[in-house]
Parts: sequence; C-alpha cells; structure tokens
Amino acid sequence: MTPTSLKAWIEGIGFLAPGLADWPSARAVLRGEAAYGPAPSNLPAPGILPAAERRRASRVVKLTLAIGLEAAARAEADISQLATVFTASGADGHNCHALCEQLATEDRQISPTRFHNSVHNAAAGYWGIATKSMAPCQVLCAYDASFGAGLLDALGQVVIDAQPTLLIAYDSEYPEPLHSKRDTPDCAGVALLLTSQKTARSLAHISLRSTVEMAQKMLDPDLEILRTAIPALRSLPLLQMLAKGESGTVCLDYLAPMQLSVDLKLC
Repeated sequence: MTPTSLKAWIEGIGFLAPGLADWPSARAVLRGEAAYGPAPSNLPAPGILPAAERRRASRVVKLTLAIGLEAAARAEADISQLATVFTASGADGHNCHALCEQLATEDRQISPTRFHNSVHNAAAGYWGIATKSMAPCQVLCAYDASFGAGLLDALGQVVIDAQPTLLIAYDSEYPEPLHSKRDTPDCAGVALLLTSQKTARSLAHISLRSTVEMAQKMLDPDLEILRTAIPALRSLPLLQMLAKGESGTVCLDYLAPMQLSVDLKLC
C-alpha cells in the first residue's frame, strides 16, 4: 500500500514571541531587514472574548487567541468554520505554579477559575467560546516535539477531511522553582492555516515526510536560542523560508532520531 502524502496549502500565518509582536515584525527579522531585539512577549487583550471570560484569560489563552486570529485574518477565513489543532509542550506554566502553591498550604481549596484553566485543552476551550466554532478540535502534547506532532496531525486532517485546519502551536514559561527544571524563557507561538485546495490567498504549498537528517539551525544566535528554548519555535527554519519567499526543503526537530523533512513551494 502506498502511504498517503501529507500536503496542504498555507493560507495564513500568525506569530508572537519575545521581541516579536506579530508575523510582520517576525518576517522583517527573519528576512534580515530588521535586527532582533530581545524583549518580554507582549500579549494583547483578547477583545473577542465576553467580559467574564476575558477577565479569566490566562497568558496562554491570550497568546493562542492572538496568533490564531492573526492567521485567520490574513487568510480572510471564517473562524467559526475552522477545524483546529492545538499543540503545546506544557500549556499554562503560571497556572500550574499557582495550583502548586495553593496545594502546599493548609488551605488546599482550589478556585474554580484556577481549576478549569489547569487542563491542557483550556486554550482550545476559550477558542471555542470566542469563535463559536463547532468544528473538530484536537489538543496535543509531545514535549519538545509538540510543533512537529501538531503539524503532522493538522496535515492529516487536511488530507483526510479536506477541511481548512488551523494549527496553533504555543508554549509558556514556568515561574521558579519549576523554571529551573523547565527553563522555557517566555511564552511564544505560531499559527498556520492549512487548506487542501489552492486559492488566491495561498502563500505556499507544503508537503512532509520523515527523515533522520539533522534539524536545521538558525544562523542568527539570538534566533537559535529562541528555536531551542521554546518548543513551538522549532518552526523557525520553516518560517524563515516563508518570510524570505524561498522554495526548498527544511528539516525540523521531531522525535529523535526521526525528524521531519518539509518541502516548501512558494506560490
């Protein structure tokens, strides 16, 4: 039996990372048109949420809404109709820290808000509330390979279901003392809107296969630190090709020794 090829069209990109507020600012740095300036991630208020949910929104909720909505807006997509794949190595580090602090006291009662934000699919739930989407949603975790796992899953859904699928890969930092064991420096993420058919808004064609080659590194040392320190940003070599408008092949980190070879053809 011949395996099904995993391929799709990239319609929109969303991005947020330390010192990079959105995809245009990241694109300028990845092209070499602007210097990278390290700075804390700036998370916009999630205005799309109702007031009550907006007050409860955590850092990862603000992050995922920002990048998901940016990718959808750039593709002029109907957010209520998009299938989604959320993938993160650890989800909400600050909420986890707060729960551990509370459980270490004599009063071990957890607030309902803390509890419902503690689950790994909290960001996906807030997305559903914000967008009123009833489309399929997957929530994944594969530690440092989470971006690759999410990309595989999203491409599989596009191929099998022929439904536009929004991949949202993200990570958040842990405060101390957990930070010393998992030293993700800040929150960051990338969103890719993938479709089965080429349209006037298509940016590039992407196809994927497994390989044992070494993953590509970033030449800029500051960007390489981001790539290795924040699992969602294992996507940076692919994003750099998109930013530069280049076609070619790039190898991304996955579950060693297996890596992901991505072929990109610009429109």
